[in-house]
Amino acid sequence: MLVDSHCHLDFPDFEHELDDVVARAGAAGIDYLLTICTRVTQFRQVHDVAARYENIWCTVGIHPHNAEDEPVTTAETLMDMAEDPKVVAFGETGLDFFYEHSPRARQEASFRAHIDAARQTGLPVVIHTRDADPEMISILRDEHGKGAFPGVIHCFSSGPEMARTAIELGLYISISGIITFKTAEELRDTVTDVPMERLLVETDSPYLAPVPKRGKRNEPAFTAHTAEKVAELKAVDLETLAAATTDNFFRLFSKAVRNDSAAASAG
Repeated sequence: MLVDSHCHLDFPDFEHELDDVVARAGAAGIDYLLTICTRVTQFRQVHDVAARYENIWCTVGIHPHNAEDEPVTTAETLMDMAEDPKVVAFGETGLDFFYEHSPRARQEASFRAHIDAARQTGLPVVIHTRDADPEMISILRDEHGKGAFPGVIHCFSSGPEMARTAIELGLYISISGIITFKTAEELRDTVTDVPMERLLVETDSPYLAPVPKRGKRNEPAFTAHTAEKVAELKAVDLETLAAATTDNFFRLFSKAVRNDSAAASAG
């Protein structure tokens, strides 16, 4: 049993075969899915996907790419939207200084609002960071100084300092298909040192399909390939890794209700 802790099932890539995609995930042992919001203006369609399936939850938030285009959103607005039982987290949010589709100041303000919502509610924040590790570490430490908050660095591709900071602040680290790429040796070294009790696995589908599916459209069923690589790095069998990451998911996303018999039926 595995959880795809980060996918985008509302994206057009899945529009005409969503039932099949979810069924393939179940057949591959991916019994729970978290579909991620990237625009509050499109939250309803994200929510509607989660509402169709008992074993899928969703988030509410604004991706840093979209921070400039989306309406300024306060922690209070996010918290109001998160009252729905299907919403188990805020985000994804964070900093992306690789593309800089939105001004850095707007990204930071949006990110801090999401963290504030997480701190006030106890629901985790799903964090995106790319080419912004020094700034990310600074903001995380500053916000943690105002009060602890739960969260996860999703699609982790940073170095050991970011990993150490996340662990120190009580955050989790989610591993995507990048871990299987030939060029990801430094990432593999970093992940080897992350405690098992802080690890999650994800696809970030439809992006970043893992080896041996590299070059194809990614989908939740492919979480199994990422999990196999992480198990290899941690020197444990896949069953042990699956049990640990699933337990970690439900510990972090505490609003999600685990029902293994229902998930098995859905698969």
